[in-house]
Amino acid sequence: MSKKIYSIIKGSGYYLPPNVIKNEFFLDRKFYNPDGTPIETDPQEIIQKFYEITEIVERRWADDNMLTSDMAYLAAKSAIENTGIDPETLDYIIVAHNFGDVKKDSYRTDIMPTLAARVKQKLGLKNSDIVCYDIPFGCPGWLQGVIQADYFIRSGDAKRALIIGADMLSRMVDPHDRDSMIFADGAGATILEGVESDEPIGIIKHKTISDTLIEADYLVNAPSYNKDFDQDIITIKMNGRRIYEYAVVKVPQLMKDVLDKAGLTATDVKMIFLHQANAKMDYAMAKRFFRLYKIKDIPENILPMTIAKFGNSSVATLPTMYDLVINGKLDNYSFKAGDYLIFASVGAGLNANSFVYKVPEM
Repeated sequence: MSKKIYSIIKGSGYYLPPNVIKNEFFLDRKFYNPDGTPIETDPQEIIQKFYEITEIVERRWADDNMLTSDMAYLAAKSAIENTGIDPETLDYIIVAHNFGDVKKDSYRTDIMPTLAARVKQKLGLKNSDIVCYDIPFGCPGWLQGVIQADYFIRSGDAKRALIIGADMLSRMVDPHDRDSMIFADGAGATILEGVESDEPIGIIKHKTISDTLIEADYLVNAPSYNKDFDQDIITIKMNGRRIYEYAVVKVPQLMKDVLDKAGLTATDVKMIFLHQANAKMDYAMAKRFFRLYKIKDIPENILPMTIAKFGNSSVATLPTMYDLVINGKLDNYSFKAGDYLIFASVGAGLNANSFVYKVPEM
């Protein structure tokens, strides 16, 4: 068998803000319904129901003087240091995000220059051949960046790419919307590198879908539910029920499609990395995935979860979780060379994607 070029994750890193925001923080919040009427339910009951659905106990929020590009830079710096590469040898820097840089209390996005350009500047890189661009692709953005980089590498256009997922969602939420408790801040980064191999390793197969006819309206920007809150300000709004219904059908089938393309089945998978949207949805997606293979229950130690302590940091959840697992920072979760991993995400668009990964010798 002739050697082919495959993309492997050479290294990874992440940045989590130091500010831990526990659920009790929201006890004094006044929440409203979408029609603008106040919710009279006791705040403690609201928070308890929220926990039962999401399993979120706490989340991380950034310091007031920090920006998304700062977090992206720190995650990138961590990945570069952990990998030990010369960053001047990168061919691409790709940053996935949803809102760019947002200053505290501004609700205004800043995406020019791109966050990728800002990361390159903060890293002090001089090589003109390092191409920088951003991906606004909802929560699946980091995964889509990896897929794009894989195309560049396998085509021979690139040898090495830095893919970052970074978001500061705490600055774009409606403080009067219960969903605001889901969102968090953070950044994760991976370095993808091309290697020659006789047998498939690294990224084996991948697939992306976009459903927009009615699904595009499930996650949008819109004013606060509180009519006394500045209605010129746009915040994150989502139809959680519709997203849940979409995700638990589409994502498991997407994962199966990717495994089918790779000639694999669920029993070949060592670990599933799902975007940390909320616990109930992640468990439902995993359960349905295994039922597609007539497997009744989710196997033990196959589905790592970080949402309880870190919340939903969108594009940052997958690379952060990967780094935690590979460095032994999540109890009872580990993998070794030769194991198959599957990554999947779903979010605004609605977009969903997945890739199957064979762990190489490192």
